[in-house]
Amino acid sequence: MAAMGMPKRTARPRGTSKSAALSAREARRIALVAQGLGARPGKPTLRHVRGVFDAVSLIQIDSVNVVCRSQELPLWARLGPHGRDALPALCERRTIFEYWAHEASLLPVEYQPLLRWRMAEAASRAWRVVRSIAERDPGYVAAVRGEVHARGAITARDLEDRAPRPRKGPRSWWSWDDRKRALAYLFWAGEITATRSPTTFERVYAPLERVLPAHVLAAATPDPDDARRELLAHAARALGVATVRDLADYFRITVPLARPRVAELAEAGRLIPVTVEGWNEPGYLDPEAAPPREVGARALLSPFDSLIWDRHRTERVFGFRYRIEIYTPAARRTHGYYVLPFLHGDALVARVDLKADRAAGALLVHAAYADPGAPRATAGALAGELTAFARWLGLGRVVVGRRGDLARPLAGALRAASG
Repeated sequence: MAAMGMPKRTARPRGTSKSAALSAREARRIALVAQGLGARPGKPTLRHVRGVFDAVSLIQIDSVNVVCRSQELPLWARLGPHGRDALPALCERRTIFEYWAHEASLLPVEYQPLLRWRMAEAASRAWRVVRSIAERDPGYVAAVRGEVHARGAITARDLEDRAPRPRKGPRSWWSWDDRKRALAYLFWAGEITATRSPTTFERVYAPLERVLPAHVLAAATPDPDDARRELLAHAARALGVATVRDLADYFRITVPLARPRVAELAEAGRLIPVTVEGWNEPGYLDPEAAPPREVGARALLSPFDSLIWDRHRTERVFGFRYRIEIYTPAARRTHGYYVLPFLHGDALVARVDLKADRAAGALLVHAAYADPGAPRATAGALAGELTAFARWLGLGRVVVGRRGDLARPLAGALRAASG
């Protein structure tokens, strides 16, 4: 389903039936249109939100809430001001669900059969954890499964606390208590599923039939290679043009497994081999993709947006070196704590370190940096984006700090716009 207001794919250009050559700019524009980035719709609806999933296939989930929940930002980038309850609403309608696709991700329910091979692998890999529980209590995992089905929806806190996590030591699932281990195992193995609490963001575990439609549960389980081939085809459509490594990374398929499936897709005409200016690896083009004449995008991007989550691809396609620095000690950060790239036209031209100060009703721009070659219009375009973004977040003003070469021009553009 193509959503109204989303950028349209154009017909495949002549001469690309077997192979093609693309300039770096053509590849960049193809990637942007494939990701649904361009002119935003006037009044986004749930239909538009569903259309974003048609374009990108999945949205990565992350608990970071410095500005807003990270999974809200890809919708903002593509749609602008939309209902902030859109993702929960699609979950309620059994349109999307959560599973490990790239990382923890939201994706259309129709993808669930394509991921059953991963669920089987996850069950096998996680057996050591289940065995550690089973050695102490052979029936515990089955009892937890039964509790989920009996109650219909539970969190780990709803189960009796058996073995609290140590206060010290590494934070990994090996140090989780039995409740979290058992529920995580059942979730990864596809025996139960989960939604997210709107207040605490923790997983609320539920039987499959509470979240997935009957026709999805009844669908045949495809052969693992067939499923991986389809996931790679979806990745190609979402990326527009990509290397084997790009395609494999989208759904976290290993390159050795992905490479023969990509070759099969190319042999069948579902991918077109291409050479791309500046790329040192062969590319593959989605047959429906073609470079538009221009891309009228203006968007702040989450660090976990599918356009930029692969940092090597981001540097190759956009010439933009980006690293998230949340886990970097403050003294060693280059650009800031929670830095969002700014897309203007068909280029990543700036980056801003943002924080929503909800108590003060302000969107704080701790730092703003222009990238080399950013046009003079960058400050004004960014000021407009930040103003609209703050309004969508329910914040009354944008406050710009002093750090970064773009901070002063940005502050001036905000003052000029306000009057």
